[in-house]
Amino acid sequence: MINAYEDPGTPDRRGGAHYLWWLVKQQAGRSALGSLISCAWMVLLAATPYLLSRAIDEGLEPGDHRALAGWTAALFGVGAFNAWLSIMRHRTMTRVRMDANFRTVKVVMAHAVRLGAALRRRVGAGEVVTIGVGDVQTIAGSLTVIGPGVGALAAYLVVAGLLVSVSLPIAAVVLLGMPLIAVIVGPLMRRLQGTETEYRERRGVLTARIADLAGGLRVLNGLGGKELVADAFRRDSQRLRAQGYRVGAVTSWMQALGVGLPTLFLAVVTWLAARLAAQGAITVGELVSVYGYVTVLVRPVSYFVDWGYEVSRGVVAARRVIRFLNLEPLPDHGTTDAPAEPSTLHDPESGVRVPPGRLVALAADRPADAAAVVDRLGRYAPTAVTWGGIPLDAIPLAQVRARVLVADHEADLFAGRLRELLGGHGDVDDETAGRALRTAVAEDVVLGLADGLDSAIDAQGRNLSGGQRQRVRLARALVADPEVLLAVEPTSALDAHTEARVAGRLRAAREGRTTLVTTTSPLVLDHADIVLHLVDGKVAATGTHHELLATERGYRRLVARDAGEPAEARGGADGEDAGDTGEAGGGGVGGDRGEAEGTGGMKGTGGMERTDAEVVR
Repeated sequence: MINAYEDPGTPDRRGGAHYLWWLVKQQAGRSALGSLISCAWMVLLAATPYLLSRAIDEGLEPGDHRALAGWTAALFGVGAFNAWLSIMRHRTMTRVRMDANFRTVKVVMAHAVRLGAALRRRVGAGEVVTIGVGDVQTIAGSLTVIGPGVGALAAYLVVAGLLVSVSLPIAAVVLLGMPLIAVIVGPLMRRLQGTETEYRERRGVLTARIADLAGGLRVLNGLGGKELVADAFRRDSQRLRAQGYRVGAVTSWMQALGVGLPTLFLAVVTWLAARLAAQGAITVGELVSVYGYVTVLVRPVSYFVDWGYEVSRGVVAARRVIRFLNLEPLPDHGTTDAPAEPSTLHDPESGVRVPPGRLVALAADRPADAAAVVDRLGRYAPTAVTWGGIPLDAIPLAQVRARVLVADHEADLFAGRLRELLGGHGDVDDETAGRALRTAVAEDVVLGLADGLDSAIDAQGRNLSGGQRQRVRLARALVADPEVLLAVEPTSALDAHTEARVAGRLRAAREGRTTLVTTTSPLVLDHADIVLHLVDGKVAATGTHHELLATERGYRRLVARDAGEPAEARGGADGEDAGDTGEAGGGGVGGDRGEAEGTGGMKGTGGMERTDAEVVR
């Protein structure tokens, strides 16, 4: 079985059937062994009626007890050996299925890591979940045809050969039976592939909607849109159920044929053999053997129908995996080295300039515009940005990731110790962690955990409040200490007092380092060296917070949090003297603004690729 640390290989992405065949070739020895054992097992099943017929014709009918005892002993020995073969067949085929399962999981996860930040832009999280939960199991199950499938074919041919020695008409009926069954079942298999594909598409869409609904439930409650989304989900669920009924209808016919056709087959051959025995064309022992042979054939014939069903579903599932594997990340054609010294980042599309060593704030009328600018500056989207006059997309991506870090408020927190969470690529020492936590005003997070930095954090930080999660994410970015930090709404989930303290400490900690934050909070804007007011995706005004308050009416409206309160009165709050009380939000712990205002996050930690398998957006 595949080693957890071994390279799974390069999959064949030409189609679903090619992918299944690649899984077989990756474990060719085990697949061949499974086929060999299965052939021996099923052929020996056919030996049972032969031995029984010899016991009747040579022992029971003439009254030869010694011959009867000999054939009976042979029958017992073959049965015991075949039972052992059955155990080995099952063990081998279980390993084949598990190898295919784990190999597919490794291939999918490795490609998800390779896609990195482009993953969410190319495919929904629900689709990846559906592949990991459903398609992988379906693909592994379809490989059953490798062993028992080949064995069933071998048994079919052996029984047909044995029947030739008994009666040519019976052998002809048996040999023609399988093609007839294929003609009957073939159209159903093609129809099943079509209905199964459509069902799989609808299920992927619905799974993605479940993930979106779960992630935005609080926001939907606040906006009053929960029922609207619930109605849409209900309609999609009903359509999926209707499609499931169509899949079930085809499946039920295939299962009925899998039971009915072999039984009908057995009845026809038994009737023909009985007529021949009544006419004296075959002996009683041969009649018993024919019945035994055909009884043995019921299993292979039934298997052929079932395996056709499983392979059809496996091809559909493999196509989904191939479609995912064919997704490509943003191209990296960079050949020019990044500037040796800290340099200006310039986005010509928006007019944003981020000079080196300064704290720049980006206040946008639409948050999506600010996020788009950060994506371009951080090279997480097609970009015309220049860095020290050098096109950003001409610089190797590894160099960009090593020096430019984008901290996104929608990034993930992975389960693990707090120390690991902060370190990203590995453990971080207490001094570095403590310094970053203090800058992020997150000391209370450590104090509130039983084991401090070694305390376990749940996936997505579920055992932390919204504000605590945001401050931990900011601390994670500060531990990385990148040359350029681009932070998206780093204080959106904090109350005013904590927000002011974070802004003051962030400015001090990043002194002399290039930092850009997107925010409309006057408490943060007041600490910025330069504030850029973004209107319709373009820089409309540049200056300090106080200069823009005095000269730009649109800016004043944007940053005003409370109607009627003069913006100038709010602009100069001294965050370092404010208490960390958590009053503004009413629901936060240690400075949380409240869950309704969302949680923060970041796109990566560590100065290189986004950590934790490159956190996706």
